[in-house]
Amino acid sequence: MGELKEKIKGNANEAAGEIKQQSNDPETRSEGREQEAKGKAQQFKGEVEGKLGNDI
Repeated sequence: MGELKEKIKGNANEAAGEIKQQSNDPETRSEGREQEAKGKAQQFKGEVEGKLGNDI
């Protein structure tokens, strides 16, 4: 179950990050890049949890 939850959170963070990167404000674009990276990490964590059966 943790796998799905992490993937959903990851997708949401990636989408929000991509939207922020469209801003004209450099600080907001930077936040968007960070949020997108966080989302990718969450998705990766979800994949690992899925393969290990949530044993981590």
